[in-house]
Amino acid sequence: MRNTCNFANMNKNWFSHGCMLSMLVTLPIVSMQILAGQTQHSQVTAGQFASVQPKLFRQQEAELVISGGSLRGTLFIPNGVKRPPVVLIIAGSGPTDRDGNSPMLPGKNNSLLQLADSLATRGIASLRYDKRGVAKSQIKGLKEEQMVFSDGVDDVIGWIRWLRQQGFRKIFIAGHSEGSLVGLIAAQTEKINGFISIAGVGRPIDKVLREQIGVGAGPDSLKKLAGRYLDTLLMGQRIVKPNPMLLSIFRPSVQPYMISWLGYDPQVLMRSLPTRAIILQGTLDLQVKETDAHLLAKANPKAKLVIIPQMNHVLKKIETTGSAENIASYSNPNLPVMAALVEPICSFVKGKFN
Repeated sequence: MRNTCNFANMNKNWFSHGCMLSMLVTLPIVSMQILAGQTQHSQVTAGQFASVQPKLFRQQEAELVISGGSLRGTLFIPNGVKRPPVVLIIAGSGPTDRDGNSPMLPGKNNSLLQLADSLATRGIASLRYDKRGVAKSQIKGLKEEQMVFSDGVDDVIGWIRWLRQQGFRKIFIAGHSEGSLVGLIAAQTEKINGFISIAGVGRPIDKVLREQIGVGAGPDSLKKLAGRYLDTLLMGQRIVKPNPMLLSIFRPSVQPYMISWLGYDPQVLMRSLPTRAIILQGTLDLQVKETDAHLLAKANPKAKLVIIPQMNHVLKKIETTGSAENIASYSNPNLPVMAALVEPICSFVKGKFN
């Protein structure tokens, strides 16, 4: 079942469009159409938007072989820099590709492509990739009910080891949104030089879902039912016949993934993180609150916390507090990612952060 919604009306018609939470905390599930390869990776290349300076870096395709297929990615390497540090960029939830774009949105924002470009022009390499079942990372026989959260963690570990094989010695993880949690888990066991959380949730996902269900449109009876469904999944049990109005988030095929996802607490993981960290959060993020960033920072007082005024969830500057401009930016590739995000990341990677 494809998880579709009218993005422009997401706040008014959350339940009636059958896409509750699909853009606030997008479920990390790949639709069957995407698994079948009907959604292609964004064909935007480095030279197709104005901020890129291709002479400053080179681009190469990357492949990580896994069971049943391979993951595809893009490596940006700055020219004239001997042994540059490299940032592994992990996309957020749902069918978000390596460039930060999703087929669930009417257009592209190219946020992660722009981030990679910005890093490369400042002497920092990066690798971003399509997740399992997304765009060019097709896995033979992959079914939604077979997917668990740890699959993404295993893939991050695989990419880190791939980067070492390419000769990189200073490796950083940068996780965006749900990618922050994925990277945070991988960083517990895989030796890296630093962890970068961008718009990462600071609470167990069931608490976030309950909060967003509570403020969304729809009858109270349906919200209470969704809460009971979350309680059931937290106990490791499945819901046999979910209410049709809640299938976009509680359909049977997605429940194994949900159960595995609900078991992680970002604050516990941040507290035990064995490497240095920086936490970045925008003030106009419709999906993740500043509170989440503060919770992560409180869990790890040594981590650097950067709150970025006017930045939204796709890392763009928003001039107004209303939702219209914010939502429109999700489909606007002409808006650049904010320098106020890029500069502290570069300083952190280069060990110059004050």
